[in-house]
Amino acid sequence: MKILISASAVLFSVMMISCGEKKAPTQDTTFTKVDSLTDYYLAIQDSMLQAWNMMTHDDNEKILAMHNLVHELMITNFTDKDILTSYEERLEQLKHLRYTQKSMANPDVVEEYDFASNSLVSELISLAESRTEFTYNTTLQKLADDIRSADQRVDSYREEYDIITLHYNRFLDQHNKFLKEIDPNQTFEKKPIFQMVSGE
Repeated sequence: MKILISASAVLFSVMMISCGEKKAPTQDTTFTKVDSLTDYYLAIQDSMLQAWNMMTHDDNEKILAMHNLVHELMITNFTDKDILTSYEERLEQLKHLRYTQKSMANPDVVEEYDFASNSLVSELISLAESRTEFTYNTTLQKLADDIRSADQRVDSYREEYDIITLHYNRFLDQHNKFLKEIDPNQTFEKKPIFQMVSGE
């Protein structure tokens, strides 16, 4: 978790520094304040998208690990296959429940997703660990560890996204009068953050 946040901080610092290190205009080119702000805006937008994609990718990997755990249980001598089929259906629904950068403004959307995800994580790990096979089946053990680890990374990814998004929102406030010059076709709406959604 510390490595993730440190890597993110370094990446963001490099981006901030590179935005500030503009060469003095030569005789042939004129680098205006709007050009500088546009560069910064595009860089912070890219960082925000990258943070979102990393978080989503990790969540997808967690869901895949849960699918694989169910599959591994299916090929053991698990007698009640209907229970496992029910878990598969819930996992399929989980991706459809996931919030977007826009829909997360509604706390209920995030809360519903988190409840569904946390329930599946808890139930599937408990189910796997209750099986006799768990003591010697290294695949089951690894999948349970992978799911647990991914679940513990959720808050770190969300904090990372929030930090970058707060910079984005602050940029919109501080440079409001230049926004239409940066991109006349953009609406420049502030983006919700997880901290607000969770009420912290």
